[in-house]
This record gives sequence, structure tokens and C-alpha cells, in this order.
Amino acid sequence: MRGTREVRENYQIFRLIGQLDAFSEPNLRKVISNCIDSGPKNVILVLGQIDFIDSSGLGALVQLFKKAKNLGGSLQIVPNARVTQTVKLVNLDRFLSLQPNVEAALEKLKG
Repeated sequence: MRGTREVRENYQIFRLIGQLDAFSEPNLRKVISNCIDSGPKNVILVLGQIDFIDSSGLGALVQLFKKAKNLGGSLQIVPNARVTQTVKLVNLDRFLSLQPNVEAALEKLKG
């Protein structure tokens, strides 16, 4: 898995590429968790170029969502169709904040 990080005044955006699975999940969770700790606490994960996500990847999204929320921030996810399907399959769409695009995620942060 690869990705980029863009930090703004009150949010940070991660654009991820590759597979979010048991192999990549520990490093991803550690890196993003550390970034949430250092701030800003609002995070947007752009998963449009994720080819595959498994239960480990879903677990990481849930943990990061909880971490951001517990620190007064939020986690918005901009998925592709494959990620959306997987999230909905296990009913996590009721818990995770899925947005159709980055602009919608930014609007959600406002309010």
C-alpha cells in the first residue's frame, strides 16, 4: 500500500493506493493513528484506488474512526464501489461516515 498525506489547517487527507488487508493494515493503522495524535484530528481517507479490502482493513477503519472521534475529531471515508460494497456487506455503513467525494467530506466537517 502507498499513499499521500495532505495537511490543512483543520483536517488532513490521505489518498491511499493498493490493498488494505492483513499485510498492510498494521502499518497503515500505526501511521494514521500517529498523524491523528499530532493533528489535525479531522481525517479524510480517500480510498478510490484501493483494489482490495478485507476484514483487517475494515477493522483498521473502525479503530481509526473511534480514535479520531475520541480525540474530538472525525474520520470521513471517500470509497470506491468495491470498498463501499464491502463496508455495506458487513453493515458498517451505519457506523462509518462514507462520502461520495472529497468536497462532500469537507462539507461534513463544517457541519
